Amino acid sequence: MATPSVELSNLSIGYKTKHGLKPIAEGLTATLQKGCLTCLLGENGVGKSTLLRTLAAFQPSLSGTVLLEGRPLTDYTDHELARTIGIVLTEKPDVQQMTTRELVEMGRAPYTGFWGGLDEADRAACNEAILMTGISHLADRHVNTLSDGERQKVMIAKALAQQTPIIYLDEPTAFLDYPSKVEMLLLLRRISRQAQKTVFLSTHDLELALQVADTIWLMSRDNGQEAGTPRKPLEIGTPHELAANGALRRFIERSQDITFDATTLTIRVKTASHP
Repeated sequence: MATPSVELSNLSIGYKTKHGLKPIAEGLTATLQKGCLTCLLGENGVGKSTLLRTLAAFQPSLSGTVLLEGRPLTDYTDHELARTIGIVLTEKPDVQQMTTRELVEMGRAPYTGFWGGLDEADRAACNEAILMTGISHLADRHVNTLSDGERQKVMIAKALAQQTPIIYLDEPTAFLDYPSKVEMLLLLRRISRQAQKTVFLSTHDLELALQVADTIWLMSRDNGQEAGTPRKPLEIGTPHELAANGALRRFIERSQDITFDATTLTIRVKTASHP
């Protein structure tokens, strides 16, 4: 049975402005499970990045609670968070004259003290992360010579070297070609299972997420009702569960030119017939 590692209760996210609070999403209640890959879906501007930033303690919530390993997120010190949450952002690392191994070793910063010296245990953690992500052949390459997909693997290896039970990723498949996207999501699913980590990522690669994810979090822009059907700010389930209850169809078929097959979890674009 999956073990809860992150718990949201009636969470409201957004920003504080000089005119007051500006909520983006409210009433979010959900759980992330250990050993599972969870994908966050939603249209642009719905608040996916804001939710990730809030869960990572980059910005405060407006109300509600987040429990991390059973403790309120607000109770954690920065040092404790660095040992609990690994974060991989969309931005490409802007580093010069640094090898892959050296960048991965930066993941040990929460453990190495002021001077950053690595001991045998630190090096073992880095080697294990490099092996798990399949980048041993890149270890001595300079990071600025790597492809986008290779750099993403390096950043994931850095997060693994950090040895945190939770890893958040913001659009990890952005900038990748299709085979690399598939490889990346399968890698993250394998990491969640083999290392028993909670892996949570936002993505726009809908069809891939439906094939690979254990659980889908589907954020809705409308917290009210549509055609008499109650709308939740966050609908949660396996891909097949969200297909069966119509949530995926409502999300995908916002254009009359798109159809969604709930049985096969496939999306089709309507095109004019030709002789």
